[in-house]
Order: sequence, then structure tokens, then C-alpha cells
Amino acid sequence: MKRLLLTVLLIILVRAAFAQQNSLSGRIIDSATNVAVNNVTVTLDNGQADVTDEAGKFFFKKASGKKFTISAVGYRKEVVNLSSFVNGQTTRIAEQQTRLQDVVITGNNRNPYKAISETHIKLRGVSNSQEVLRIVPGLFIGQHQGGGKAEQIFLRGFDNDHGTDINMSVDGMPINMVSQAHGQGYADSHFIIPETIESTTYQKGMYNAEKGDLAVTGFVNFNTANAISSNMLKVEAGQFNTYRVMGMVNILGEKAKVNNQSWYAASEYRYSDSYFDNPQHFKRFNFFTKYHGKLNDKNWLTLTASTLYSKWKASGQIPESAVNDGTVGFYGAIDPNEGGITSRSNVNAQLLTTLPNNDIIKNQLYYSRYKFDLHTNFTFYLVDTVNGDEIRQREARNLYGYNGSFLHEGYIGDTKVTTEAGINARLDMTTNSELSNTVNNFTVINPFKLGDITELGTGAFVNETFQFSSKFSLNAGLRFDQFHYKYNNKLASDSTLNGVGVYTANNNIISPKLNFYYQATEKTQLYLFLGKGFHSNDTRVVVAEKGLQTLPAAYGADLGTVFKPAKNLLFNAALWYSYLQKEYVYAGDGGTVDFSGRTQRLGFDFSGRYQPITSLYFDADVNYAHGRSLDDPKSENYIPLAPVWSSTGGITYIFKDGFNGSLRYRWLGDRAANEDYSLRAEGYFINDLVLNYTKKKYELGLTINNLFNVKWKETQFETETRLRNQSAVNGIAFTPGTKLAAMLHLSYFFR
Repeated sequence: MKRLLLTVLLIILVRAAFAQQNSLSGRIIDSATNVAVNNVTVTLDNGQADVTDEAGKFFFKKASGKKFTISAVGYRKEVVNLSSFVNGQTTRIAEQQTRLQDVVITGNNRNPYKAISETHIKLRGVSNSQEVLRIVPGLFIGQHQGGGKAEQIFLRGFDNDHGTDINMSVDGMPINMVSQAHGQGYADSHFIIPETIESTTYQKGMYNAEKGDLAVTGFVNFNTANAISSNMLKVEAGQFNTYRVMGMVNILGEKAKVNNQSWYAASEYRYSDSYFDNPQHFKRFNFFTKYHGKLNDKNWLTLTASTLYSKWKASGQIPESAVNDGTVGFYGAIDPNEGGITSRSNVNAQLLTTLPNNDIIKNQLYYSRYKFDLHTNFTFYLVDTVNGDEIRQREARNLYGYNGSFLHEGYIGDTKVTTEAGINARLDMTTNSELSNTVNNFTVINPFKLGDITELGTGAFVNETFQFSSKFSLNAGLRFDQFHYKYNNKLASDSTLNGVGVYTANNNIISPKLNFYYQATEKTQLYLFLGKGFHSNDTRVVVAEKGLQTLPAAYGADLGTVFKPAKNLLFNAALWYSYLQKEYVYAGDGGTVDFSGRTQRLGFDFSGRYQPITSLYFDADVNYAHGRSLDDPKSENYIPLAPVWSSTGGITYIFKDGFNGSLRYRWLGDRAANEDYSLRAEGYFINDLVLNYTKKKYELGLTINNLFNVKWKETQFETETRLRNQSAVNGIAFTPGTKLAAMLHLSYFFR
């Protein structure tokens, strides 16, 4: 009996020792900030690879060889000998100049844009969060209120308006506003201070089960830094009476960093009269603060708070016909009384919990207080020939939300299985959402909409990823979303409803996803994505239509590759397809409900990155989209304003301690402005230049937008307009793009 017990005990000890010897786990942190670094690639001698999670952890069930390599873009590569590595230990990695050669192509990477996105924000300086949006290959933005209003977004053959079909967030908190006074999905990201953005995570298409509403053309998440390595004071001044002051400082000292605590604050003030003939008097104030700290060995707490206040006047859109006949100049205004005031204050709390088996639980609570007051005049005297067609759109909103998720990694035999499940909830409550015909901004002469909106959206998702080998992975996801709508109509004259009262409705949708990844060689990954997505519609549409077709489905497919033929050369290419069901769309500028039929789009995306030497970086993106309506005659089935051909690119010169800069281009081709292409939205080709002289303690820089002073139209619409005492004209109305605009900046870095 004793021999049997000894034998069993020996077997257990041997197996335990064998398991310990063959498993490998650890944690990666930034040496300057002590913050965990995720998306770091850890590669064994045999080519097997893992990517660190949000806690900076990696794990291999079976580890063989003598060493492993730690690779991350923007960090020095580390080679660690297994003989000297203690399982579970923490490894520090130090920042270095960003290099394409540090990009690793792995079969277990579920985001094909990861390799490109990692290099962009580190190599291309940005002056605002909208410039960060342009980092997404193929994404174009247009501003038609001079800087205070959310941008119009174009991607993959979609005119996303201000965010209808693109999901945007910052640190997991939504930017998009549903049932917003101006438009569904309205995504104003001006409350983000660009210097606080550490990275962006984005993906095109509707293939991520974690992302629900609005994620049709894709999603973009801004990730602010958990810690900063130095303090900064920045002063900018430029043409058109433009200036900006920004400061960012650590609140806790070096001792707190050693104890894994970080707290910093940033603030900015910006003023500009802009390039229009009528001064814009644009003012914006931002404040942001973030705490990131270790509560104990298993829990990390992140708290952020921010506030924005913005006020401006705007020249607005002007008819092309009025410019052609000399009534108004190219940079002039028909109604210079347009403009707005907006504010947003946010609180965001995130708790990351690591369980003993390395499972991860994330809990997030957020709150936003948002106010919006916009004054525009698109048609001038078309409807009201006496008082004019000026409109006022406003709301006051409370937004409450929760995100929770669970992540588990395990093995079934030699197959690595990653399970991710989560729930989401957001409650939007507005007071006096208004659309009115006004005079002098505030005098109401004809109300169109007035009421309180309550919209509750809840969702649940599950993702299962099977890594069958180092070459082949499969991801299957399923998402369910439920919406409850309530609208308290306060306007008896509202033509879309049957009088004053409370109207309710609800709807739901199931969205499956299926994604395949194949590592053809160590330099090539192939992928096939299939998925269903959706965007919700305005509450005022849903209650009026009693849920009919108010949660239209979108279906998509991507076939693509990430290819790195040389250590300093990277390509990403994809063929894609999307189909949208018919839907009802709320027109925020008129308070009406428009019917939109089925559409389909087919296109390709191509991105190339080349870094011949460490100090020189070339990038180019070329995008094509063919989109058509399926329910209209062939000659009348164009999708208005949908981009067809577009391209961006540039040359960046990087020298860590000295001169650096970039010369970039943006090209957007001509496209149809209406269904029969009788009106054309003109394309443009413009260049931007950035020059910096950077030293350890300071940076002096020059930014020039529209380097060659091209006259271009940033946004264009088919619009029927009437000027005072004139006949109505149907044609293009546009907002001019910036003239040549130079800005100097001086930054001072200190500890």
C-alpha cells in the first residue's frame, strides 16, 4: 500500500513538474510608466505566438525551445532565455522609435488593422481628435460648421452623416448620441484632448460581436494614456486669429509610480476666427483627468472625468449658384447668424479584475451630461419668404451606461479556446428635444418637434475563438440587442404623431458573426469575415412607425490579407461587400421621416507602408466603393454623396532628437450628389505639411494645412434654396474647405 501511495505521489509530482516546465506565463509592463502593455507579441522558438491581454499577461500551455521574443511597435525588442525566466514574472520593455520591422504577423491576431494602427499615431502628429479619425484608412471627414459641430464621416461607400453607421467610443464610453436633435448617431469627439490619446483601435465592417449599434462600416475606439512619462505645456498660434494653449501634468510623483499609481490632468483652450469672411469667434475649453492604479494583486481601477464647453458662429452652407453669379464670395455667408453652443461632461469608471486562473472580468460605469443648441439655415427663404428658414435644434441629455465582460482562455487538447462574453446597457434621457423655425436664433415662429426622449438599449454577446494550430483560427460570435423607446410628445401640431401624449415601442435584433484566420506563411495572414450588423433609428421614427423596419439589418463580407514581404514593408488589402435592408430615416433638419430602400456596396481597400530607413516612413491608402440602390431604376439608383475613389498618403521623416515632419495628401474623387447623378459633388486633392524640431526639453513646430492654397469644397449637398426676393434654385450647396492655414507651436516638456 505504501509503495502504491509513493508511486502515485511520484507520478503526480512528475506530471506537475512536467506541466510547470512546459507551460509559460508572464506579464509585460512599460518601463517608464509601470503600466501594463497589451497587444505585445510573445513568440517562441517554434513560431508559436501569443498576444498580451489588457493586464499585460501572456500564456502558453506548452513552451519549447531555449528562448522567447517580446515584440511591440514603439518598444525595444527583448529576447528572454527560458533558463533564466521564472514563470509568471514581470518583464519591463522600454520605448524606442517606431519601426515597421517590429510589426509581427501572427495567426492569432483577430484584427487585421492592428499592424497598421500601431504605427500610425506614433508616427503622425495630430492636432485634434478629428485628425486621429483620418488615421483610419479610407475614412474621410468633412466639417460644415467650421469646427464646433460633429464632422460628416465617409467610409466604405457610406455617407455616415455625423455617425449613423460608424460606432465611436473613448475608453469604452460611447461618443455617438442616439435620437440626437441633429441626427442619429451624432458623434462629436471634440471633448477629447488629442495629446491624451495614446492609441486608436479600429476595424472596418460589422464583424465584432462586442460592437452593437451603429457598427456597420466599422468602429473606432480612442484609448487615452493610463500614465504620462513627462509634463507638457504647449502654445500654438496661427493665421485667422487662431491660438491654442494646452497643458498636461502628473499629479502624483515618482513614488506613486513605483506603487503602480498614476494620476494626471490635461486642459486646453482654443480660439479661432477661421478663414471665412465672417469671423467665427470659435471658443472651446476642455479639461480631462485620469487616475489608474493597482488596488491589490488582482484589481486595477481606472477613473476619468472630463468636461467640454464650445461656442461659435458659422458661415454655413452657401449655394453654388449664388457664388457663380457674384451674390456671395466663395468664403462668404448668406446667413452669418448660424452657430451653436455645446457642452459635455463625463465620468467613466473601469475595474479590471484578474482571477487566479488569469481569467479577466471588466466592469465599467459611465455617465454624461450633454447639452446641444444649434442654429442653421440651409434653404434661406425657400419655405418662409418673409422670416426665413432658420432652424434651432437643441436638447439636454443624461446618458447612463454599463459595460461588463468576462474573458477566459483555456485548452481543449491542443486547441486554444478563448471565450469572451459580455453585457451592455445604456439609457439616454433627453429633456425638450426641439426642432423649431426661428428668427435671430431664439425667437420661435413655427415649432416642428418638441418632446422628451427615453431610450434604453441593452445587449449581450458571446465570442468563441478556436486556435486550432499556429496557422488556423476561427472566431464565432453572437450578439443580441433589445431597445425600448418612449417619447413624450409636447407638440399638438406634430404631423408624424396623433397629438400630445406618451408613445412607446420596442424592437430587437440578433447579429451572428463568423471569422476565419489563416497564417499562410510567417509573413502572410489571410482572413475571411462574415457578419450581420445594424444601426438603430431615432425614437421619434420608431414610435411613429410602431417598430416597422426601424431596426434594419446590414450584412457584410470581407476577404483580405495582411502581407509583410520584407521587414520594412507592410501591405493590407481586402475585397468587401455590404447589403442594407430598407429602413425609415428621421431627417433632423426637417422633422420628417424619409424612406430609404435596400442598398448594396462592393469595393476594395489597399494600404501600403514602407520604411526604407528608420528615419523615413511612406504610407498610402487607396479605396474604391461601388454603391447602388436596389429598388430604383438603373439610371436613378446612385447613392448620394457616397464616396467612390479616395486615397491618402504621405512621407514622414522621423528623427527622435532633431528635425522631423511629414508631407501628406488627401484625394477624394468626384461622386454623385443625387440619385440620377445630374448633380456632382466635386472631388479635391490637397496637401498638408508638418515640420518639427524636437529636443528632450522642448519642441518647435510648424503645421500648414492646404499647403498649395487650393480652392476646394469640404462638404456638398443637393439643396433647394431661395434667396430673398428670388426664385427657388435646386443645386449644390457647399461649405468651402480651409485656405492655406499656418500654425506655429512651442511645446515644453518637464518632470
